[in-house]
Amino acid sequence: MNLENKTILITGGTGSLGKALTTHIFKHHSNIKKLIILSRDEQKQFQMAQEFPENQFPQIRFFLGDVRDEQRLIRAFQGVDIVIHAAAMKHVHLAEYNPDECIKTNIGGAQNVIHAALQTTVSNVVALSTDKACAPINLYGATKLTSDKLFVAANNIKGANPIKFSVVRYGNVMGSNGSVIPFFLKKKSEGKLPITDAAMTRFNISLQGGVDMVMHAIEHAWGGEIFIPKIPSYRITDVATAVAPDCEQIIVGIRPGEKIHEEMITASDSFYTYDLGKYYTILPTLPNFKINDFITSFGAKKVTEGFNYDSGTNTEWESIDGLRALIKEHVDSNFQ
Repeated sequence: MNLENKTILITGGTGSLGKALTTHIFKHHSNIKKLIILSRDEQKQFQMAQEFPENQFPQIRFFLGDVRDEQRLIRAFQGVDIVIHAAAMKHVHLAEYNPDECIKTNIGGAQNVIHAALQTTVSNVVALSTDKACAPINLYGATKLTSDKLFVAANNIKGANPIKFSVVRYGNVMGSNGSVIPFFLKKKSEGKLPITDAAMTRFNISLQGGVDMVMHAIEHAWGGEIFIPKIPSYRITDVATAVAPDCEQIIVGIRPGEKIHEEMITASDSFYTYDLGKYYTILPTLPNFKINDFITSFGAKKVTEGFNYDSGTNTEWESIDGLRALIKEHVDSNFQ
């Protein structure tokens, strides 16, 4: 992929994935023109600026701004080629108790990103999604499903503008802020780990896996795809055992809005889902390209009708030993 002289903007860029994307872009695409980190938290921006000082990363810029503010986005998007939309209110239980705030950020923010991109020179927008957007039972998932629909539909309202909007959807990011493994690592000293439900499973992806998906979408999207990785699942009890085999596991019950298992593709999606090899993609019901051309270009194979991709019925699983190795590699290098 050639990003030479391109200007990239990451909304929510001070988050775990934003930082990982920043590291990846400077490592592999050091000839970019500019990388703009847009977020609303000045303290996180201050901290990230210490990690990426301008004397070592002269192309980096930090913009304070909220995706709820369309005018600020229009200003920030001036001269930008690629937008990676990572800003979101993501904690399920907080969204259940603060629904208005979640809607303003996750839905209103998505609309603002789309409108700002259409009014500027942006040529490519990749929006981050979540497995919780698939058959949602909580408000967070419902807002992210709506966001996904907005980005897919944006390809049909762009007119003659050559801009492309696409979505990447994946499961729990190993070691990201607020995720289960750092939580368990902090709790292990207490001798007890709280388990929501012994049967609970989740999809597992590394931060680098998430980064690779975004870069894949930037390079290969035709507009309107939802890209989904082929990744393993883990059992929450296995994660607890991997982190602290000597700790007692206490069942505390699921929190508001949680599922026992997550899905990334439902049986209803199967009619529009194609296997690309490393990834699946759900194509829009009304694509603005010819499906046969897409199939030929990517060697895409349609999945069987009724196919679904569920963390509880996945064919690939993380082992306890495998999880311990991944924790040491991706979360805590001092983990024993």
